[in-house]
Formats: sequence, structure tokens, C-alpha cells
Amino acid sequence: MDLLQNLGKVDRTADEIFDEHLQNFTRQQTASIRLQKEFSNYIRCIRAAQAASKTLLEAIGEIYESQWTGHDLLYVQSQSVDMLWQDFTHKLADQVLLPLNTYAGQFPEMRLNGAFSIDKTKRKKIDKRGRKLVDYDSQRHSFQALQTNMKKRDDAKISKGREQLEEAKRTYEILNSELHDELPALNDSRILFLVTNLQSLFNAEHVFHTESAKVFGELEMIVDKLATDSQRGSYSVKKTNGASLPRPTNMIKNTPELIVNNSSPTNSARAEDPANPSPSKTEPPTSDTLNSNDNHSAPASPSNAVEPPPSPSAPKSPAIAEKQAINNDNKHVEELYDIPVGASTENLPPGVLYRVKATYKYNREDVDELSFEVGEIISVVEYDDPEEQEEGWLMGMKDNGDKGMFPANFTRPL
Repeated sequence: MDLLQNLGKVDRTADEIFDEHLQNFTRQQTASIRLQKEFSNYIRCIRAAQAASKTLLEAIGEIYESQWTGHDLLYVQSQSVDMLWQDFTHKLADQVLLPLNTYAGQFPEMRLNGAFSIDKTKRKKIDKRGRKLVDYDSQRHSFQALQTNMKKRDDAKISKGREQLEEAKRTYEILNSELHDELPALNDSRILFLVTNLQSLFNAEHVFHTESAKVFGELEMIVDKLATDSQRGSYSVKKTNGASLPRPTNMIKNTPELIVNNSSPTNSARAEDPANPSPSKTEPPTSDTLNSNDNHSAPASPSNAVEPPPSPSAPKSPAIAEKQAINNDNKHVEELYDIPVGASTENLPPGVLYRVKATYKYNREDVDELSFEVGEIISVVEYDDPEEQEEGWLMGMKDNGDKGMFPANFTRPL
């Protein structure tokens, strides 16, 4: 019979009201364990999110260039975000976690800071009450047996047995009475605790997310302004003739010189401006100019010759004459291309003006440009549309068929 009613021997003192209090206590204990476990995990995740937010905003601040709009304001708002995280985690720790630990300390299964709570818990008192109940039932049954089985009445033994019974009963009833008061009060306290604890939690969440939304709204406005400025071209990198880049010394000339291609009169050469290594726009020749070209003889040598600078006594070279031909709509412009000093025009495929060798690596920035590595050979060709020609830029084609514009002073003529 349940091991003689758990060694109280035979019948056990019943207390249905206490049993109901005990069931409520057990449910409350289970809920407390789960709440403390989940919130501890939650606050660990919050702290990890805080660290991740800080490193993310630091990275954004580093790549957000100083000349961009809102750079200083971005830094200030990033610091505000970090302060909001710090305030949020502080409230969670002080206003939620600490009260929860105190509440959970009433239950022995809950570990606080790695050890069981040293406070006297309700569970310990419940266990002690159970042991005193067994003692009381044991003394009660012993006293009953003493009165029933004694052949000869021994008043001394009966008196001593009664005293022991009364002592056991008194001890049990004191604990039992205390728990009858404490367990219902503890069970009722769960409501007030949860109200206070959850209010603190939800208020901290509300303040954090509300203030964070304001800050991130400001950050969004900063980026929107950057997008607007970018669309207006405020930060666009303008194409230049590369004058600020280092150039080979053989591309800087003191006097203009001219290479004449006898085999291809249409590719007339122009003098190159020593201050600008790139070709500049010229005007189409008139019929007088072309006729004048026919009247001048080419050098005796079959190879290309360098025409000397004109002297006061010598006639001006017709190859460098430039005149503007304006048609009725004043829009159509043809281009003549300079052949730089040192460029060979012999044995070139049709359409190739001359060839150059890359002295610097260039990565294209637009789809109509040409990328190349140092040492690559590029064939300079005419623009498909002469009006697209830009100062300081050439149209080139590589052996693999890639074609596009490139900066002239990234190369040297061959």
C-alpha cells in the first residue's frame, strides 16, 4: 500500500486543498523556468545584434566618402543608433532580467549565475512539510499501537508517546499552515510580476524601435539626397585627356612635326600640339587645298618622310593647311587625323591609320571604351562617326576584334 503510505505506515493524513496549491506551484515553477530560459537567450541575441549593428554602421561610415552629401550627419546618426542599442540592452538587463532572476530564485531548479539560489525556497519548505507529515503519521500510528497492544498499561510510555505525537503534529501543522498562506500568495503574485516585467520589456522595445525608426528615417533621407545629387552628375568622373597622368617623355614634343603617308592621301597628318598629346578636331580640306597637294612633290625616298618646319624662304606646306567647309545645315563635320611622330604607316591593313603600344594599363569605364594591358598592340582606326571624336581620345581595335575609344597618352606610337 504505497510502501505503507510512504512509511507513515497505513493511512496518511490527506489535505486536498494543499494538494491543489501544490499543483499550482508546480505549474508556476515550470512557467518560470521557461520564461527565464527564453529571455536569457533573447538578451544574448540582442547583445549580438548590437555588436553586429555597430560594425555594420562603422563599415558604412568608412565607405561613405567624405565629399558626399551628408557625410558628417551620417556619422552623427550612426552614433545615435549605437547609443539607442546601449540604452535598450541596459533596460533589458536592469528592468527585466534582474527582477526575473529574483522571481525565479524561489524555485530551486532555476540556476542563477551558474549556481542554485542560496535563499530558502518554497520548494524546500514543501519538501520539509512532506517529511514532517510522515513523522506525524508515524508517531500517530505508533501511539495508537502503544495504546492497543499493551497488555499491561504503562502510563509512562503512553505519556512519552503522547508528547512525541504532539511535537510531531505541532511541527507539521506550523509548516502546513505557513504553506497554506504562502503558496496561494505566491501563485497570485505571478500576475503582478508578469504585468510589471512585460510592461518593462515592451516599453523598452517600443522606445528603442520608435527612436531607431526616427534615426533610420534620417539616414534614409541622407542616402536619398546622395542619389539625387548623383543623378544630377555632381559626383560623375569627367573624361579628360589624361594631362594629369604620367606620360612617356617621347610623347612630349617641343616642335610640331608631320608624317605624310604617300600611299594614302586621305589620311593627311596634322601637327600635334606639344601642350596636348591628344588629337584635336580639324576642318575638311577644300578643293583648292587638294589641288595644291597635287602640285607638291613627295620626298624622293619611298618611305614616309618628316617634313621640316617651314622657313621664311620656303613655301608653306599644304599638308597642314586647314580650312572650314560649312554646308547648308552647318552640322556635318569631317575629321582629319594626326599621325604622330614615330608612327609607321607602312604595310598596314586597310582602314588602320597607325599602331600604338600600351605603356599603361587602362580599364574601360563605359561600354564604348577599350580596355588593355601594358604592352598590348592597338590599331588606331577612324571613328565611325567623326562627330563622336573627343579630344585626347583615339578609336582603336585589338587583334581579338575588340574596338573602342581609349586615352591617347596611355600609349606610344609604333
